Amino acid sequence: MQKQIDLLYPVHNSEFYELIDCGGFEKLERFGEFITIRPEPQAVWDKVLSEAEWKKKAHVKFVGTSSNSGRWEKYRAMPDNWQATYRNGDLRLTFNLALTGFKHVGVFPEQSANWDFIYSRLNEMKGETPAFLNLFAYTGGASLAAKAAGADVTHVDSIKQVVSWSRRNMESSNLDNIRWVVEDAVKFVKREKKRGKQYQGIILDPPAFGHGPNGESWKLEKQINELLKDVLDILDPKQGFMILNTYSLGFSALIVENMVLAMTAARKNNWKPQFGELYMPATSGIRLPLGVYCRM
Repeated sequence: MQKQIDLLYPVHNSEFYELIDCGGFEKLERFGEFITIRPEPQAVWDKVLSEAEWKKKAHVKFVGTSSNSGRWEKYRAMPDNWQATYRNGDLRLTFNLALTGFKHVGVFPEQSANWDFIYSRLNEMKGETPAFLNLFAYTGGASLAAKAAGADVTHVDSIKQVVSWSRRNMESSNLDNIRWVVEDAVKFVKREKKRGKQYQGIILDPPAFGHGPNGESWKLEKQINELLKDVLDILDPKQGFMILNTYSLGFSALIVENMVLAMTAARKNNWKPQFGELYMPATSGIRLPLGVYCRM
């Protein structure tokens, strides 16, 4: 039976983040009180607002000098480091943001849709403290949401500096006792599987390509199928939930649907997968696609 492919977007982000406009391979965004212009390869259409309006609103623009790096051109005064706090009901997460040399500022705000889901789902669980695993965890938004819900959280990323950044976000959010692991995600999951470890919640947000701390190679389309099988082996079959995000140009929701449905059919569990695209609505009216997701 074919599942419906849905569109998902975050709704509680106005103080924390605003996508003002996007187009011309760029996006105009507000993080807290500061407005940035950054590259966006999927924004192939024309901008709604004029170039003059973009420049008038923005504090800073990222100008690429190579495929992986660049510099920030400041239009108005702003710090290189600042904070922005996400709030939704009882959930309150504070992120330390920065103008980095690789266009990112330290958070993917569209993932707040998943933070809310994680927080709500873990709070619904009864009994012992749930175990939560965040793979390819970046600066830890999902880890913070899970810890705020009272889970035992393991945060795995291959870059030591990013894990240190996540720790600062934990401290700024008045949270503690997250388990930090600097390791290749594929190796970590295989080891947990061998140990018979189970998690009640798992999120994985793999990049299109990358490297582990010891030079391990990662390419999404080559390795995601095997990794996902191992992830399902360590997911609690009774009350566990899993979130998969993929942000890669040309990676269809149908690819994820085919892969997941084949795995769940073979396992004969009662998991109910939901598939779709994650997007961010702009104030200007444009909808920016930001990856494919599966929730189960």
